Amino acid sequence: MQYDDFIGEVQQRAQLDSREAALSISRATLTTLSERVDPGQAENVGAQLPDELARFLEEVDDVERFDHGEFVDRVGDREEIDGADDADAAFHARVVVDVLEEAVTGDALEDVRTQLPTDEGYGNLFEVAESDSSPA
Repeated sequence: MQYDDFIGEVQQRAQLDSREAALSISRATLTTLSERVDPGQAENVGAQLPDELARFLEEVDDVERFDHGEFVDRVGDREEIDGADDADAAFHARVVVDVLEEAVTGDALEDVRTQLPTDEGYGNLFEVAESDSSPA
């Protein structure tokens, strides 16, 4: 997926007013995700993205363990969207992960998903993608 397509999809699905806002929530989500998962896994996902987005996954070398609430807080702190609250940040992160799911192939995102604890709310990150998928 090309950069413009990724940002356009994020903007449309998150119902944002500008591409800059879509880039902001994409950067916030990808950077926070890179802080939580193994750098090698983050780089595997980043390798399938345009350079403008991949760099957000590849900048962090130190993995931290934090729960889903902290994940959402970090995304919210990084977003440059006026008036956004925790619910908005959680929704924005889900939208970015949903578009990410479509942008990468193979098991790259599944490998990331397996590194996140299922009992801490991280399953919510993949909620949009799961609800949109239809049975084959």
